[in-house]
Amino acid sequence: MPHTYQASRQWERISRDWVTAEAAVDLTNFKSERPNHKISLWDPGSNGVRYLKTMVHNMATGLSPADWDRLRRTPNRDVGNPHAVRWDGEDICLDYLQATLELGFIEERVELAGADVLEIGAGYGRTCHTLLSNHDIATYCVVDLPTTMELSKRYLRTVLDDERFARIDFVTVDEVDDALASRRFDLSINIDSLAEMFPETASNYLALIDRCCAAFYTKNPVGKYLDRTLDGRPEGEDELLPAAMETGLLRQVLDVHDSRAVRDAVPGFLDAYRPGDGWSSAADAWAAPWSFYWQALYRKGGTAGNAGAAGKTSGAAP
Repeated sequence: MPHTYQASRQWERISRDWVTAEAAVDLTNFKSERPNHKISLWDPGSNGVRYLKTMVHNMATGLSPADWDRLRRTPNRDVGNPHAVRWDGEDICLDYLQATLELGFIEERVELAGADVLEIGAGYGRTCHTLLSNHDIATYCVVDLPTTMELSKRYLRTVLDDERFARIDFVTVDEVDDALASRRFDLSINIDSLAEMFPETASNYLALIDRCCAAFYTKNPVGKYLDRTLDGRPEGEDELLPAAMETGLLRQVLDVHDSRAVRDAVPGFLDAYRPGDGWSSAADAWAAPWSFYWQALYRKGGTAGNAGAAGKTSGAAP
């Protein structure tokens, strides 16, 4: 019977427009081009949210009970309508998934009850929100650019209660020297922003941390990448590319999806982010989910914090 096994209308179109006879002529790039996007792989260019939610869902399956407890203690995570998935009845997005993992890394090694915390570059405030929701932080100082600070102020005012919000000090970059001249902090945090500053600016912040902090947690990339498949544009076309390549303490280009290349760059990362000579790395590990991000906890003189195990701890390889 001629129509017993006929193609559906969907596949008639796919066969006509994408998986054609011509597509079989050259196999050079077929797995990353349109024919394969119709056979076995969703097109990442038009299915980014699908891949994002799949990644978040898969990461959620590996969270520990303690990770989930931290999330549940952090209210109002749905403000801003994030791309979230639901796992076992609980909504979770990538931002707060990362926040609970970051806090888990920190709280094993630094005593946070009654701590004074400094965060340099707080974004919209997810880290501050998570720490204040889970620990009796005494004060939390946010240092940031004025426009970004307006966003974090508005967000944190919305998601936190009055008592917790009152513990936050907001200091713009122009006010740092005067506002922090005599202050001391038990912990400083920088997540994904020192790598986006001019090297001199990043070094100035490390000097500030060396002067006024007892412990330092950082999560940043181990290097730069030039891979046009990640943004769909030829290298150098975007005017932001040259600006991105001149920032950060680590500007070497590497294959960020090569686990050996990433691991080879870790010693340089640990050295670059050490605030000063009197500091040592108490622990470091790969920072999921990004293949080329690393996290480290440094202590000044080995005296900061008394919770959790000391010594270097490496996570699973990316």
